[in-house]
Amino acid sequence: MATEPAASPGGKPSAGGFQTTDTSRVEAFSDGVFAVAITILALDMHTPVHRPGGLLPALLHQWPVYLGYLISFAYIGVIWLNHHQAFTRIRTIDRGLHAANLALLFTTAALPFPTGVLADALQEHLDSADVRTAGALYALIAAAMCASWLWMYRHLAHHPDILETSAEAHYVPHGQLRAGAGIITYLLGGGLGWAITPGIALAAFLLLPVFYFLTSEGIPHPRGHDVTR
Repeated sequence: MATEPAASPGGKPSAGGFQTTDTSRVEAFSDGVFAVAITILALDMHTPVHRPGGLLPALLHQWPVYLGYLISFAYIGVIWLNHHQAFTRIRTIDRGLHAANLALLFTTAALPFPTGVLADALQEHLDSADVRTAGALYALIAAAMCASWLWMYRHLAHHPDILETSAEAHYVPHGQLRAGAGIITYLLGGGLGWAITPGIALAAFLLLPVFYFLTSEGIPHPRGHDVTR
């Protein structure tokens, strides 16, 4: 007679036989990583070296630091919002979703690095080789973050038993489309920024967080129709 997979306290086996647990610890840990990453961004903002009476031009000269902070704060903030929206629909978490979530946190925690590199490069010259390199680096890290989202949504698509029964039918397919669009846009923006002008990459970095904010509940469709039906 076959036996049920053993379940540890607070968890139960999923349809695939893997251990699942509630999401509270994962959400708390993830919130901590987001909070630390978003705080580290502010460490690049400091009083610039200046002569007496030269504070204003020195502050204006480090505008790329403010731009980098704005771009990455918005991106991480929107990631947190989307993560929260996702976990209101996730009932339990299994090993595969743990792995995808850790990949998301890995790329999120790495984002302050390319942000600082890009801000430093922009203070030299807007169209320099260093700015192109920094833009490509940022695009790669951001695209990797989108790839972790795609991994998460694909896992949910293959394991719908870990979702709440109230989760909308369109949510996971829309999430996969949004993640795929991010991968393509970041890589395309970074590539065109490298080959043509860094302004293209910067525009992509500014616009994508807005897109993800507006679609955190799914991709809007005219007249309220579900595009997956």
